Amino acid sequence: MGYPLPRDFCVHFDDLHIVARGLTRPECVLALSDGSLIAAHGGGGYSVISHKGDVSNVCIRSGTSRIFVPNGIALAQDGRVLFADLGADQGGIFSIDGNGTFEGVIETLDGEPLPPSNFITTDVDGRLWFTVSTRLQPRTLAWSHQVADGFIAVADEHGVRIVADGIGYTNEIVFSPDGKWVYVNETYNQKTSRYPLLPGARLGQKEVVAQYEGADFPDGLTFDEHGGLWITCIGSNRLLVLRPDDGVLQTVLADTDPEYSDVLAKKLLSNSLRQVDMSTAGRSRLGNISSLAFGGPDRKVAYLGCLLDDCIRSFDSPLAGLAPVHWNRSVAAATR
Repeated sequence: MGYPLPRDFCVHFDDLHIVARGLTRPECVLALSDGSLIAAHGGGGYSVISHKGDVSNVCIRSGTSRIFVPNGIALAQDGRVLFADLGADQGGIFSIDGNGTFEGVIETLDGEPLPPSNFITTDVDGRLWFTVSTRLQPRTLAWSHQVADGFIAVADEHGVRIVADGIGYTNEIVFSPDGKWVYVNETYNQKTSRYPLLPGARLGQKEVVAQYEGADFPDGLTFDEHGGLWITCIGSNRLLVLRPDDGVLQTVLADTDPEYSDVLAKKLLSNSLRQVDMSTAGRSRLGNISSLAFGGPDRKVAYLGCLLDDCIRSFDSPLAGLAPVHWNRSVAAATR
């Protein structure tokens, strides 16, 4: 049986629904079986969106002067929200409970402080996986095809260790439906790659499965139940699906500013792309879509996180998303 996504399936901007507004940099979105969503809160915490669209924020309660920038998030079994800190010059993996109490989970690697950290996820065996996009500071020095110094690391009963290195601006990672591969977006190298997942949380040799052009900078990636890989691109503001039947990248959603995208593409190739360039999406209304989560009763609602807008948008998908490891978990409630 072939891949069931119709080749002409596409979503227009006017087909999108606003799920919630008033969010702060909802870069990463998680969907739960009870109909609620969790989003990263760029102000130092996370947001919970109920199935009715009500928003509640939980921010770090701390006397420290450090500014945390939660980027990728995950939900632990005990209901704490884990986040990768994409700070200006510091990183690490932290947890926050329903009261805003936070603690460090992983702050060093091989005796050195973690650089700004991009993404975090957990697997079915309870291991924690995270990514660091680059060791360079500022990170914009790695916004180039010529730099590949990011890595994937894992934490388990054997400690914390790098399992794949030399990646071109490591972003989100995801496990294939059969559990045999780890896929990763190399944002500013404009690639999606995969590694064989070997026993002991080891990774085999990298294979490139998709390459991009123009201002397609792949950020988030999510599988559907049939093996299609849904990829959000900042810069171009396009949502693509890597079809498992023939490896074709199918455009599902696009709200691109052609002139601005052309500027971004030229600056990337000339190694002159900077933060000010990525601080706007030009005339695109999508605000640099950065992640996708399948939710709803049958996981056929696709929710889009973003970097530059204050909302989460959604659309109906003809295919159900693969159930994530956190699907049946609940966010820890605040205690008095």
